Amino acid sequence: MRVGLVGTGYAAKLRAESLVQDERSHLVAVVGNTPEKTQSFAQNYQAEVVANWQDLVQRADLDLVIISTINSEHGAIARAALLAGKHVVVEYPLSVDVAEAEALIALAKTQQKLLHVEHIELLGGLHQALKQNLDKVGNLFYVRYSTINPQNPAPRKWTYHHEMFGFPLIGALSRLHRLTDLFGEVFSVNCHQRYWETEPDYYQTCFCTTQLCFKSGLLAQVIYGKGESLWQYERKFEVHGENGGLIFDGDTGFFIQAGETTPIEVGTRRGLFAKDTTMVLDHLYDGTPLYVTPEESLYTLKVADAAQRAAQTGLTIFCDRYFQ
Repeated sequence: MRVGLVGTGYAAKLRAESLVQDERSHLVAVVGNTPEKTQSFAQNYQAEVVANWQDLVQRADLDLVIISTINSEHGAIARAALLAGKHVVVEYPLSVDVAEAEALIALAKTQQKLLHVEHIELLGGLHQALKQNLDKVGNLFYVRYSTINPQNPAPRKWTYHHEMFGFPLIGALSRLHRLTDLFGEVFSVNCHQRYWETEPDYYQTCFCTTQLCFKSGLLAQVIYGKGESLWQYERKFEVHGENGGLIFDGDTGFFIQAGETTPIEVGTRRGLFAKDTTMVLDHLYDGTPLYVTPEESLYTLKVADAAQRAAQTGLTIFCDRYFQ
């Protein structure tokens, strides 16, 4: 499988390492935003440098394009690659625009090509431990998922750029996708979010909190923040039910009942991009089912879009009506 890679950042590096270690794939070409960094990256993996992604997707010697670059470019690159007859793997989100994401899924079916949206959070130890222990807590009534990352000074990079990263819960779609995978369809969404900024395009801090009411009646709160005005790192997932609670703080997990706390083993977060890449190659060579569908990612993108609308208007968004 001859592969072209768009991007030279952290995810792209892990993709490249996975590709060169699997005899079924050959990293042929790479394109990045910084010429010197792209040249060094390509040399490390014996790949050819391409001037721009438009040229890369048109190459006849590629079977698969992997998109590991700025969120706002995902949709355009995926569309061009599919139209050029390539299989496509893209890091979430598929697009920052719901309508474009829907069109891409339809295009992939028309072209009879793979369109895979990476969601490695589903493969990680925390998510697997959640799935394995969820029945213990009984009827669920409340979930809280908080990821707060203080950074001072905040980096002036695309992940702190309004347009390039997108609305916080679209750019960080995994925060919601973990919930929709576990708990199903969402009934309504509320959201509030704030930026601290000293220039129009980049911000120093963002803080976003959203409340999801699932069709099952479960209430969930998702908190996402990063930047200079935040002071305490937090990565915590709580699930509360009538028979007990599951508490995951970082990589440590517990099942809590009255008077009793039982540790839960949480597997590693390492090697997940390699696992995803291997599963893609297994699918392309052997037809093995993948762990997530583009339609599932699209549903979560719609929920994130509803959260953005709720933040903009201050209104509760009722999902079935909003998704029509």
